[in-house]
Amino acid sequence: MIPEGGKLQPQVPEFEEAVLGALMLEKDAYSIISEILKPECFYVKAHELIFSAIVDLAVSQKPIDMLTVTEQLRKRGDLELVGGPFYISQLTEKVASSAHIEYHARIIAQKYLARELIRFASTIETKAFDETIDVDDLMQEAEGKLFEISQRNVKKDVTQINSVIKEAIDLLQIAATRDTGLSGLRSGFEALDKITSGWQNSDLVIIAARPAMGKTAFVLSMAKNMAVNYNIPVALFSLEMSNVQLVNRLIVNVCEIPGEKIKSGKLESYEWEQLDFKIKELYDAPIFIDDTPSLSVFELRTKARRLVREHNIKCIIIDYLQLMNASGMNFGSREQEVSMISRSLKGLAKELNIPILALSQLNRGVEGRQGPEGKRPQLADLRESGAIEQDADMVCFIHRPEYYKITEDERGNSLVGLAEIIIAKHRNGATGDVRLRFKKEFAKFMNIDEDIPVKEIPGGISEYESMPPLTPPENDFINQGSSHEVPF
Repeated sequence: MIPEGGKLQPQVPEFEEAVLGALMLEKDAYSIISEILKPECFYVKAHELIFSAIVDLAVSQKPIDMLTVTEQLRKRGDLELVGGPFYISQLTEKVASSAHIEYHARIIAQKYLARELIRFASTIETKAFDETIDVDDLMQEAEGKLFEISQRNVKKDVTQINSVIKEAIDLLQIAATRDTGLSGLRSGFEALDKITSGWQNSDLVIIAARPAMGKTAFVLSMAKNMAVNYNIPVALFSLEMSNVQLVNRLIVNVCEIPGEKIKSGKLESYEWEQLDFKIKELYDAPIFIDDTPSLSVFELRTKARRLVREHNIKCIIIDYLQLMNASGMNFGSREQEVSMISRSLKGLAKELNIPILALSQLNRGVEGRQGPEGKRPQLADLRESGAIEQDADMVCFIHRPEYYKITEDERGNSLVGLAEIIIAKHRNGATGDVRLRFKKEFAKFMNIDEDIPVKEIPGGISEYESMPPLTPPENDFINQGSSHEVPF
């Protein structure tokens, strides 16, 4: 077929003949090229039908030769379409050697991908001229289709174990030289880091909870720890909040000023000074925020690659997974789409070799269970897709018993102001529970034994000891003794 412009489609019929002939002559030839070629990779229709018959024989574990292929084509009703037994016999005569079958197969696969790209570009060009089609929708479709084509060419050769052992030993030696003894990125939560050994490169970590448990507060507290305390560049993709809202949450977290006051701007004089003093921690912090709503997994891949390349990002946080989409691809259900998203996130973590932390919603199963133990999240509570659990290297749940009016544990210890991080799945380590302190008025998670360098001022307002002494008059205080719940 000669398309418009007089150019031939990329094709190598002689290579197709050589590969098909070799498959019928060499006993183990199919195992060499089975992961490289599919029937649609062949340009000549007769060759596609012949290869389909060979695939049928291989799947049935039957021998592949000129006679069996001819018989299989006869069963399929395709023998005459390919030129009969004579054409099959001709293919075997055109094989000089089967030694280069893999090389020939890869050339056929490359020509197929080139044809797919031409077809893709032609379709997008035609739709781009159609003024009834929304350009944003077309962009999403283009990203999705291009992603599909690129995935067909993702191949990784096997590696002999010696080089992998050397890499593992090198990483072990690097970890041994660290004061912390961690092999991954520090979260700033010591008990959590002890179990995880830090967030590991190429891991997909799911952090899940019911609404109002503090998912966003947890990752913001962690992002602040990583970027400010350890100078680790972090990228935060927020599909739910704008970048200004997120920064306001960070200001509440760092400056410890109630969220209502940050929203209204009605700060007392000493709070303005507190804000000016503590907000310096956030300036120049390597935190990069993207608040694109309804972000597609394909847009994420493009942006993540650029962030790693240009800003050396070491960790990506997504808030939250169920708000993402895979536009441009067709799915039978939302569950299949979420499965595609979770698989893509895991693939991206491996490709970039950094940890990706994705927040996830839980279904309402938690609310229907009774008793203190019933309120603890389980893997089955992950919303919309079991694939999330399968694809994740680690699944962590955030549980605040206080939210369910559970203020004491079975030993009578107070649970007020405490949060549990439940590590329910850990592919490369132990599971367990970690307790953190949670200050709901500041939407802030801290280590359970963390000592905050503050002194209390009557009315429940905190003043940093390192600040110049302030003596605001008593009538300057607002909402004395009240507790401020920050929505999250």
